[in-house]
Amino acid sequence: MAEIDAIKVLNEKCVGCSLCVKACPFGAITMEENKAVIDLMKCTLCGACAEACKFDAIVIQKKEEAPEIDLSAYRDVWVFGEQKKGKVQSVSFELLGKGRELADKLGVDLCAVLLGHNMSEECKGLIARGADKVYLVDSPKLKAYQDDPYTSVLTELISKYKPEVVLCGASTIGRSLISRVAVKLRAGLTADCTGLDIDLEERLLLQTRPAFGGNIMATIISPNTRPQMATVRHKVMKEAEADPARKGQIIKEEFPDETYTSRSKLIDMIEEIEETVNLTEADIIVSGGRGVGSKENFDIIRELALTLNGAVGASRSAVDADWISYSHQVGQTGKTVCPNLYIACGISGQIQHLIGMKSSDVIVAINKDPEAPILSVATYGIVDDLFKVVPLLTDHFKKILA
Repeated sequence: MAEIDAIKVLNEKCVGCSLCVKACPFGAITMEENKAVIDLMKCTLCGACAEACKFDAIVIQKKEEAPEIDLSAYRDVWVFGEQKKGKVQSVSFELLGKGRELADKLGVDLCAVLLGHNMSEECKGLIARGADKVYLVDSPKLKAYQDDPYTSVLTELISKYKPEVVLCGASTIGRSLISRVAVKLRAGLTADCTGLDIDLEERLLLQTRPAFGGNIMATIISPNTRPQMATVRHKVMKEAEADPARKGQIIKEEFPDETYTSRSKLIDMIEEIEETVNLTEADIIVSGGRGVGSKENFDIIRELALTLNGAVGASRSAVDADWISYSHQVGQTGKTVCPNLYIACGISGQIQHLIGMKSSDVIVAINKDPEAPILSVATYGIVDDLFKVVPLLTDHFKKILA
């Protein structure tokens, strides 16, 4: 069916009979100067007013139906190779690992897409990690990520080569880019997936993600559109192993200058200065929650993290309280992490936080509430005041690591 786009009153036909006012179940229509006026904030486009109008004065405009597509024309699994400062990010290697599995089930090639400047050497790394082909667009205008040129280029590539599946990391760049591409292509997109599989009979991508606050896991399909598109959280899947002996094809594409046009101008990129290591890449993370109590008290969390050469994390409540920046947030609305050691200090363990860290190898929870949910997933639980325990741990690790 066609999608409803808009509703309007044809004033030249409206006689002010007010039949539409009576017919509207949502009180969205009033009479002004003997003409019907529709409040679009209240209107649900149910169509009751148009049916009641005897003078055809109310018109519901509809978008044109999307043309049916030949699903059989789409083949291959694509992975968007996210790069930063000319280096492919590890989330792309995770997607290549899962992409290889999906491509083998479908009996198609696994392809990577790389946009940037002077990226030829990085193509070899993508092939080593499992890509059969790498589509490379190398231009100085793609050196740093910008929404408009990246969207235009990726949309053109997909339109030309017609991949069956497109995967992208659920990073800041990935979320910004792939949603724009999906809208341009009128394709289905599932965000923040934690699991991917293939329905071989229907050749459908089974996209699993948390729903209803993480209380259930939903599996979503896109049966009528192509490509089937999904973003996947960092650290949810294992990286593909590198095999330097692998051979693959590098396909270079060029586009006219207008393809790289951007409505915004990139002036400079300033990275957040951090005393600790990158949260998503860290082997050790020390996180603080509401129990830390204040912005100043996060110093003891940072000191333990520095001692262990780890990263500082936080729960959403600590970020919402402005005790620490959003870049440190772990959880469903923050970052997904998978360190060797995760130390949770004063974090109760709501399901949204657990989704982001429960894959950690070892979880140590420090909480004075013996009923805190975090203790049920912890490898080791310490029921005590974090302001006593954390400084003791810091001092102890300083001695044994000296």
